[in-house]
Amino acid sequence: MISEEQFQKEVDLIIANAIREDVGDGDHSSLSCIPHTAQGKAKLLVKDTGIIAGVGFAKQVFKYVDSNLVIDELIEDGAQVTHGDIAFYVTGSSQSILKAERLVLNAMQRMSAIATKTKSFVDLLEGTKTKILDTRKTTPGIRALEKWAVKIGGGENHRFALYDMIMLKDNHIDFAGGITNAITKTKAYLNETGRDLKIIVEARSLEEIEEILKSDGVYRILIDNFNFEDTRKAVALIGNQCLTESSGGINEKTIRKYAECGVDYISSGALTHSVYNMDLSLKAV
Repeated sequence: MISEEQFQKEVDLIIANAIREDVGDGDHSSLSCIPHTAQGKAKLLVKDTGIIAGVGFAKQVFKYVDSNLVIDELIEDGAQVTHGDIAFYVTGSSQSILKAERLVLNAMQRMSAIATKTKSFVDLLEGTKTKILDTRKTTPGIRALEKWAVKIGGGENHRFALYDMIMLKDNHIDFAGGITNAITKTKAYLNETGRDLKIIVEARSLEEIEEILKSDGVYRILIDNFNFEDTRKAVALIGNQCLTESSGGINEKTIRKYAECGVDYISSGALTHSVYNMDLSLKAV
């Protein structure tokens, strides 16, 4: 996984690029009719039900736009909210508040939706040892925010990108000439380059799991698109040799049954690619 410093750099890049994209050479709507000396106050109003996420990000956006803006936080990230709740107030330059408004709302609406869906999956896993993981199936350019939201919802982050973990999937295995070749070449590559990266290998059958287990150094086996019966067999076969992860079309109706098969993790792209934004608005007070 990437460090906190690396993660913050990603967030900083998101803010800078989003403001560049949205503001350009100026917010002329505000510049044209609101004096630069005007002071105002606005509230982040919740018009939906779920888990709020992105308050911490909003603070960073407001600070980037205008360090003199003051945030009065009423509800923390990860809290359950309902229609009519106020997450925070922001006070200061009216022009600055309006300049930051759309980025704050766009991010918080999506982050809250992801956190809400993640929390629903976490609740379904309660009482099992299984933890929910996100994937790289994220919106290009804002992965850090979406993975941040998963954490707020109680989930865990998978690898951040291609550079912080080795994941040998079906195409890698086929292009490399088989599982054993792929693992052997990967370990040699890590040794030659001096990299210390964990190795995950995808298995498409119980036979492939048996082959993976013949090689040392595998951190986790991805049990991909297995049914319940074969997943239980796979977990028994793997034992304590490495960690296990199930994936492949797992949803709210099936996640509990997969967890009860004994896997350590379940990864779901749906946490980030299949959500509906929470309804939020920033209203002048």
